[in-house]
Amino acid sequence: MAEFPDSESRNVLEPGCARCPALAESRERIAWGNGSLDAEVMVVGEAPAFGDPDADRWQGGNWTGMAYTSRHSGRRVRDLFADAGLASGDLYFTNAVKCFPRAEAESDADEAEHDASGDPPTNREPTAGERANCRGHLATEIERVDPAVVATTGKHATLSVLGDEALSGGFLDAVLDPVDSPEFGTTVLPLLHPSYQNVWLPRIGYDREAYVAALRDAIAARR
Repeated sequence: MAEFPDSESRNVLEPGCARCPALAESRERIAWGNGSLDAEVMVVGEAPAFGDPDADRWQGGNWTGMAYTSRHSGRRVRDLFADAGLASGDLYFTNAVKCFPRAEAESDADEAEHDASGDPPTNREPTAGERANCRGHLATEIERVDPAVVATTGKHATLSVLGDEALSGGFLDAVLDPVDSPEFGTTVLPLLHPSYQNVWLPRIGYDREAYVAALRDAIAARR
């Protein structure tokens, strides 16, 4: 069972960061990295979703201010690493983009209809500019934690660490294929985004048990 992170482990790098005005306007809180600053593995997500402010605890980073604390993706990715044999003290969780990227309504009428429905706002993919603006925070975290492995969950997290030209063969071909990063002096291990894990696992030839075993072996080889 995934452990909810200690709020004292929240690693605030730039209080009130407003490098991306659209993100500063759409977020509730900045979802900063959290976990052990001596972690052997840093887990990098893409960006927080809107989350669920009514949840008991797993509200999501947009409300808790801590990356990977949602009921679905947060618990799923933390369970994945726990099942691979890593304790909470071995892990640090963060996002490539640390603010909720709200999807824009196509028209004022669409926005009014959405507000009337009571459904939560939807998120969009972070832009290259937003990833670039936040990359300095990510670089600071990697330098400070100095992990043996940076596990990037999803295409945009992987591009944020390795650069926009890193996935010439496509993202799925890169999953579980370790890449040395001379820039950061670590190994980058691309993984599936937890939201799409169940969809893509069969397509890359894994069930969850085999995926956990492959993750465990890849990390053990570099610890």
